[in-house]
Amino acid sequence: QVQPVESGGGLVQAGGSLRLSCAASALTFSNYAMGWFRQTPGKDREFVAAVSRSGGNTRYTDSVKGRFTISRDNAKNTVWLQMNSLKLDDTAVYYCALASASWFIVPITTPAYNYWGQGTQVTVSS
Repeated sequence: QVQPVESGGGLVQAGGSLRLSCAASALTFSNYAMGWFRQTPGKDREFVAAVSRSGGNTRYTDSVKGRFTISRDNAKNTVWLQMNSLKLDDTAVYYCALASASWFIVPITTPAYNYWGQGTQVTVSS
């Protein structure tokens, strides 16, 4: 069974940085676009960032542009989310997800994603 596994969450002060990792096995990693989503209690899961199968195309939600960077290494079956200049509003559970997609496509909606990790908590304190 495909089960992406996130790591790297934790507690950080506002202005600090964290790097999330997501590893996926039991599949051909390069066949999937990769995305990061986040969710806070009482709210819908929201798109954060995604990268195409090729790694050459990326998309970000406006609130993280210039602060977060998504990248992937198909040889390592891993995707990362580098988060800098963290803000209180970035506090959430962050989920990694995989989407079947064409080589250059970057899906940004939750229904496009086939497999989801269990999430990792990111807490930004003042």
